[in-house]
Amino acid sequence: MQKRGENCRDEKGRWDIGGGGLDFGDGVIETLKKEIKEEYGADVLEYEFLEYRDVHREHDGGRSHWVALNFKVLVDPKTVKNGEPDKFDEIGWFTLETVPSPLHSQLSGCLEKYAKQL
Repeated sequence: MQKRGENCRDEKGRWDIGGGGLDFGDGVIETLKKEIKEEYGADVLEYEFLEYRDVHREHDGGRSHWVALNFKVLVDPKTVKNGEPDKFDEIGWFTLETVPSPLHSQLSGCLEKYAKQL
């Protein structure tokens, strides 16, 4: 997980998992691997598609809607680093029992939904 820093778009100081948007012409799996490499410096060794989530959010007076494609990924923990120190204050490894707070507004529901698969 990473703690969102001052240069993040929103929810600064909150813990989150990796993410990103699709660029025109890029595939979902290509983007998954690219985002993990950019954010955590690691190659995706294995992945499993969990499900999509239709996310409607109101935050700081604004409304947003996005479709989240949720994956479980395996990486070599020895290769993981903070790949975006300008955006993330820190990164860390946690179990479901030791998840830090505060969390991104959408993350606790996601962790609860996929707890059995994680």
